[in-house]
Amino acid sequence: MNRRKYRYKKLKYTYIKTTVLTLLLGFFIVRGYTPFVRTGENFFHVQVNGQNVGTLDSREKAEELLIEARRKVASGSRELVFMETELVVTGEEVVWGLPDSEKEVLKNMEDVLRNSVIETMHRSYALKVDDYVVNLASLEEVTALLQTGIHKYDLTGKFAVELSYDTDREFSVLSADVKRYREEAAESQKDYSRGGIAEVFAGAGQPEKPESEKDFEDYELGIQEMSFSESVEVVEAYLPETQLTSLEVAVEEVIKEQETASIYEVVKGDTLTEIAMKVNIPMDKIIEMNDSLEDENTVLQIGQQLVITVPEPELSVIRTEQNYIEEIYDAEVIIIDVDDWYTTQTEILQHPSAGFRKIIANTTYLNDKAVSREIVKEEVVMEAVPKIMKRGTKIPPTYIKPLAGGRISSYFGRRKAPTAGASTYHKGIDWATPVGTAVKASSGGVVVSAGWGSGYGYVIYIKHPDGKQTRYAHLSKILVSAGQTVKQGDRIALSGNTGITSGPHLHFEILVNGVQVNPLDYVPQ
Repeated sequence: MNRRKYRYKKLKYTYIKTTVLTLLLGFFIVRGYTPFVRTGENFFHVQVNGQNVGTLDSREKAEELLIEARRKVASGSRELVFMETELVVTGEEVVWGLPDSEKEVLKNMEDVLRNSVIETMHRSYALKVDDYVVNLASLEEVTALLQTGIHKYDLTGKFAVELSYDTDREFSVLSADVKRYREEAAESQKDYSRGGIAEVFAGAGQPEKPESEKDFEDYELGIQEMSFSESVEVVEAYLPETQLTSLEVAVEEVIKEQETASIYEVVKGDTLTEIAMKVNIPMDKIIEMNDSLEDENTVLQIGQQLVITVPEPELSVIRTEQNYIEEIYDAEVIIIDVDDWYTTQTEILQHPSAGFRKIIANTTYLNDKAVSREIVKEEVVMEAVPKIMKRGTKIPPTYIKPLAGGRISSYFGRRKAPTAGASTYHKGIDWATPVGTAVKASSGGVVVSAGWGSGYGYVIYIKHPDGKQTRYAHLSKILVSAGQTVKQGDRIALSGNTGITSGPHLHFEILVNGVQVNPLDYVPQ
């Protein structure tokens, strides 16, 4: 009995052992399981952008699936798509393991990448106007923007913008030109069926009239040529939508006139009136923009720089217009140079008289400003009489401040008398300065007088080659004598407190034709 019981237990144990071994063997042979092989890592956990997307049996498979996932996400858009992609594969060695299906891992990767898209990059076009750049969504918008610039002046619609590839450039760059529509097409559509062969060749062999023989009605009036003043280029690019500019805003930025500061340098013979006419800006606005200009009578110095603000758009249009004009005109001034005279000296020998003429003129404009004019045909109805004048060529003397430092204590003109006996109309300018300050000749000349001058105290008079005279008063010591020639900047005296004064200072005058004028009109501060 006991022996039979023992045999039964042994059979039962053998059955259980066989069953377990069979199950283990089944795990190893079922497809998709990784058998335990002591060759290192054989089971891999995959993360994309920090998120688990599944397990695979090799690193290479993870990389292949990620490339496929990126391709599928990008293929959902016609534009370039940029996305964050960080793949982390962690391997381990296992006896057996069940990887996820490749299809499931791929889907998980796609979901993560779609949530990681940074921005879609749109095909766009960068319009460069010299150094200015604006990004537009299409070539149609680029053309529309440029066309708006020329339509401002071409009201008849005869000109159009043409974009063409620049074959001299290594990369694909479009250049913009303004072309005139051909009118031959309209001419070719004429119906010659009724006139026969004679009408077809009626104009054949007839040469165009030379300019000298043309009548006024033979000229074609209106805009002849148009172009852009700046270098205009168009480059294809891929940009995020946030960097694109709408056509309406681009037109406002590129075509609208912007305030751009520029500098004008004074040349020989310039006056504020002439400068205002040159730059086409009112004289009072020029004075307002420049602190160095007090009023329209301010004396200008050659080389002096004036701030001139002119409105300019980013994109400027140059055009040449041919027009018929009937005008009153002035003959060119005839100037006779006199080398012994200063440039401030003039004499009119013949007064002008305006004439009247009919002309055909080609006028070139930069935006709205006329920059040149060429008369191609002229018929004078009444001859103009020119202005004839003599003008000096010598540069007149300049004047400098007669001392270093000092504080202006009294200006030229009416004032309250600072002390008993002092004038209520000040004929010069006072600089408060300690006694003993060096006094310099404001300009070169000859000392006329040097000595005591009643209310002036010790005073020096200097006559200059341009006829002006300078006076230096209330001196403590005189360092020159009458008849002596001095140069500009020579030390001629020491300042003091002599004569009728309310304190130590230098009184300085400039006289023109014997009459005192405001020294600050001639002496820079």
